[in-house]
Amino acid sequence: MKNWTIAIDSVTEQVVHEFGRLTSEQLNWKPNSSTWSIAQNLNHLIVVNETYFPVFSSIKIGGYKKPFITRINFIVRFFGNTILNAVNPNRQKKMKTFPIWEPTNIKLIDGIIEKFEIHQRKLKQKINDAKELVGKGIVISSPANRYIVYNLETAFDIIVSHEQRHFEQAKELLAQMEK
Repeated sequence: MKNWTIAIDSVTEQVVHEFGRLTSEQLNWKPNSSTWSIAQNLNHLIVVNETYFPVFSSIKIGGYKKPFITRINFIVRFFGNTILNAVNPNRQKKMKTFPIWEPTNIKLIDGIIEKFEIHQRKLKQKINDAKELVGKGIVISSPANRYIVYNLETAFDIIVSHEQRHFEQAKELLAQMEK
């Protein structure tokens, strides 16, 4: 089993190290209106990850209702690989997010770093709670679209890669801001 929680700890430590010293103004700085601020990147990760929590909980208690499409293995692999490639931190091309995951244009309140740290602890707990489900061929739907399906393990891979991708984007913003 991959150790997703170690990767989550790494992202959390990097976020605190790189951005923990920044003021609220710096965390909310944007070079233009079409770019997300560091705070928006972090808030986006919290929002996206939290949409998975009910899915994980529902699977754990046996109440998860999956669509028929989850029975078609090549579609499960196709969507899983496609999304995992899309959130790869090394991928240069940007991808538009689903509307439910768009950050607000409102400046975020103070404490986004602390909120992110708290969220990361919750995320790790959710993954640890699902440990016995790993390797059992469980297929889930994306919280954004019921007909985008992938394996539970791929969902964890997507979450970790997505966090790494947004951390890299936020680091680029910091570099721009410091010029």
